[in-house]
Amino acid sequence: MIERSTAVQTALVLHPDTGELEQARVKARIEEAAGLAEALDLETADARIEPLRRIEPSTYFGSGKVEALADDLERLEANVLVLDTALTPVQQRNLEKALKVKVIDRTGLILEIFGRRAQTREGRLQVELARLTYERSRLVRTWTHLERQRGGAGFMGGPGETQIETDRRIIADKMAKLRRELDQVRRTRTLHRSRRRAAPWPTVALVGYTNAGKSSLFNVLSTAKVLAKDMPFATLDPTTRAVRTPTGRRILLSDTVGFITDLPTELIAAFRATLEEVAEADILIHVRDMADPDHEGRKADVEAVLEALGSGENSDQIRIEAWNKIDRLDEEAHEDLVWHARLQTGPDRLKVIATSAVSGQGLSALMRAVDDALSVGDERLHVRFKPSDAAARAWVHENGSILEERMVTETGVAEAIIRLSGADAGRFRQRFPGLEQVFDVEPIA
Repeated sequence: MIERSTAVQTALVLHPDTGELEQARVKARIEEAAGLAEALDLETADARIEPLRRIEPSTYFGSGKVEALADDLERLEANVLVLDTALTPVQQRNLEKALKVKVIDRTGLILEIFGRRAQTREGRLQVELARLTYERSRLVRTWTHLERQRGGAGFMGGPGETQIETDRRIIADKMAKLRRELDQVRRTRTLHRSRRRAAPWPTVALVGYTNAGKSSLFNVLSTAKVLAKDMPFATLDPTTRAVRTPTGRRILLSDTVGFITDLPTELIAAFRATLEEVAEADILIHVRDMADPDHEGRKADVEAVLEALGSGENSDQIRIEAWNKIDRLDEEAHEDLVWHARLQTGPDRLKVIATSAVSGQGLSALMRAVDDALSVGDERLHVRFKPSDAAARAWVHENGSILEERMVTETGVAEAIIRLSGADAGRFRQRFPGLEQVFDVEPIA
């Protein structure tokens, strides 16, 4: 066998094809797996689809396939095997023993990327809990030291516990501590959300598949500087910014962690506090990478995660689709997509807007769609501002908009038609009694 340097991490990336997925999805999966490996700074020697008729309980592949893989790894001088599937602890251990290389399954790959991307204390806590949950199941008897026993204290100490039991207990203790810390994070986040609701500004969350362009859209819409790179899971820690819509309405816009096919259950559980931002939002903007050949499959994956979070199509949340990255399409495909987006949108249909964070196309329409969705139940109030009502005028500018205004020169009074949400209209009446002309109030359809 060729001597492999530990300094260079070279990987053979495989997607086992059991025939359950359509070929378009299979091709998308192997491309994604290679991208995930690259995100871990692994040098990909080869990435290919591996046909598989039957899964072996002990080694996942049959003995002949394992021997062929060993030859491939030696020929490619690869010291890592990345399998785009979930392996059992026994399968992973046996493959590593047979192939004498590091074996990483899809769950381990995603967890490793999350570990590298997490920036905040909350993010690191969530990743560490998910990693320990994953590793606890991997405490199989791979090494002989796990079979050693630690003796009890004194003659009443009993036979003691094996090393593997000690390791499990240590991991369980660490996980309990992390859960307590994350519960505190969750209470803090819940408190922040309740304060935001008391503001009260509607919340809009950007959701979608990883690398769909959510952070790029977020940065343009909010003038923020969130990390936006062409790589998986660039965003792990949610960011929220106050943004003005075209009518002057203030909203809270949130950038969230991207979803992925077969998102590990360990991560969904660990990122519960973060993902609650999605479940609590008034509007979800599903950002889709329309330059991705498998964008329909990606949409189905996102919908599955949203359903698990209680934010599926049957929830009360308003849904808007941003068909993003249209700047990457050729002219004909670009025009076709914009046309289909317009056909999708109607009074009783899902709002669909073709967008590009790079060119800026569709962003104004996207914010107008948010405005329209939030304007249901808004009220028009006919008010009269005297020169001394500067505070009331400023309040309207802060919380709503002035649609029309005319000055009565004889009295110095400004007659205006203002637009406020139903809740803000109630607050305006309480705070500035006497300004509203009640007989002219009319709800906005």
